[in-house]
Amino acid sequence: MRALVTGATSGLGRAMAEALVTAGARVVVTSRDPDRAAAAAREIGAGARGLAMDVRDADAVDAGVAKIYNELGGLDLLVANAGIGMRTVNPHFLTEPRPFFSVTPAGFRDVVDTKVAGTFLAVRAVVPRMLAAGGGRVVVISMNTATMSRRGFVPYGPAGAAVEALAGVMAEDLAGTSVRLNVLLPGGATATGMIPEDVSDEVRGRLLDPAIMGPPIVWLASRAASDVHGQRIDASRFAREHPER
Repeated sequence: MRALVTGATSGLGRAMAEALVTAGARVVVTSRDPDRAAAAAREIGAGARGLAMDVRDADAVDAGVAKIYNELGGLDLLVANAGIGMRTVNPHFLTEPRPFFSVTPAGFRDVVDTKVAGTFLAVRAVVPRMLAAGGGRVVVISMNTATMSRRGFVPYGPAGAAVEALAGVMAEDLAGTSVRLNVLLPGGATATGMIPEDVSDEVRGRLLDPAIMGPPIVWLASRAASDVHGQRIDASRFAREHPER
């Protein structure tokens, strides 16, 4: 199994990369920062390798994917995970939510370009190669629907809604082909760097461990999920329904 996980130096991406490596996959982890990508790969283990890739930049994505195919000979799984959270536009977004009109255009674009355009560009670069090779899997990482319209969550919430809509269209376009595309979400707020430092201990105690994403991503990459397509999979529900995984 050869996998690419975008935005995989921390949080959900890091947890999924670690789970895939543990399951025996060779995994490319990306970051805008080459040093962070290389450090994360070293820490994850021998099955991982780091790659600097700015998912907002079509040329960077195309060059990165070409490099991966040249080095690994192909990809079996793409996890479109890269994203930045509300902390970039409001460091206290949970305790002091601000209205949409307080968000700067630059802050809005950075979140949307990273999550929405980044997902599109990564999937666009990989899927034609997967189709030519006879198949592959794509997993798009999303969020709870309540987060998409939550007060004070512009632009993070709308970016998540756009990604889900994009994934739905891509899954329809790929129906009947050899490429499977599904959506995966944690099922709740997770303990990642996207959570503000000033949240209460009570709130922090309710956060999900990012490792909850491990079992479902390994399953989606497995033969058992070879016919799963166009599904929205909640990792928390998956954990309850498959406690053995």
